[in-house]
Amino acid sequence: MIRSEICELIGIEYPVFQGGMAWIADGKLAAAVSNGGGLGIIAAGNAPGEYVREQIAIARSLTQKPIGVNVMLLSPCADEVAQVVAEEKVDVVTTGAGNPSKYMEVWKNAGIKVVPVVASVGMTKLVTRLGASAVIAEGGESGGHVGELTTMVLVPQVCDATDLPVIAAGGIADGRGAAAAFMLGAQGVQMGTRFLSACECSINPVYKQKILKANDLCTMVTGKRLGHPVRSLRTPFAREYFKAEYGGMPDDELEALGTGALRLAVKDGDAEHGCFLAGQVAGMVSREQPAAEIVREVMEGAEQVLLGASKWVK
Repeated sequence: MIRSEICELIGIEYPVFQGGMAWIADGKLAAAVSNGGGLGIIAAGNAPGEYVREQIAIARSLTQKPIGVNVMLLSPCADEVAQVVAEEKVDVVTTGAGNPSKYMEVWKNAGIKVVPVVASVGMTKLVTRLGASAVIAEGGESGGHVGELTTMVLVPQVCDATDLPVIAAGGIADGRGAAAAFMLGAQGVQMGTRFLSACECSINPVYKQKILKANDLCTMVTGKRLGHPVRSLRTPFAREYFKAEYGGMPDDELEALGTGALRLAVKDGDAEHGCFLAGQVAGMVSREQPAAEIVREVMEGAEQVLLGASKWVK
């Protein structure tokens, strides 16, 4: 069985993190992943602090194993959520879409392991100096907010830039991807899109079917003009937004166009107006299965790939 430094650090059986997907990664999904031996993560997104507190309570009612919370630093509720997770003393906080410097000391003082998502060597060095416990190097293949570098080139550079354990994210959905991440120097993997197919994932059935029927060219990136690029499925909304983005729409109107679109997809399955976040691996996700089975299947697949790699050495 594959075990790494990240397993000992967090207290998990498998070196697998579930991505913090806004309005998707709730307490139920997080608990299912944690019970399966990985680290389940509740996504705060733009939700208020009390929503996050409720989801933490739900997760803790379903599992005794470690859980995490992802704090989206661009959220208007970030200050409130940061305080809630400190009060609740969750096991791990992951951060995304920004610089976590403002909150690091508060979380560390609460005994929380802080694992920021990084998309560059510069941010890696910064959070290392600030006392992060590990980092998640997330390539642009991922769904949601994305950076410029791909996982293949980002992970080894991040590994070279820090002595902290590195979790690879972006473009990983099976044992082959996980094995590749380990070969690049990662100590674990984070998957988001793969867990959209979990039985415990409560997204609207329309959303889940779009993921299960996706192909290799199913995603696109919008939002670059505003400085916050996002990868999602190619839907009427995504195409409309792309046209508006490069058609001269003022920034404030463009910002308003995207407000609430993710929730329309997650809760209502609105195929016309919803933003269906997904990574490039959506075309590799073809069936619904329990979260615990996903964790185990990916790790067992990685083990087989790594054991078989010796055939290339003569």
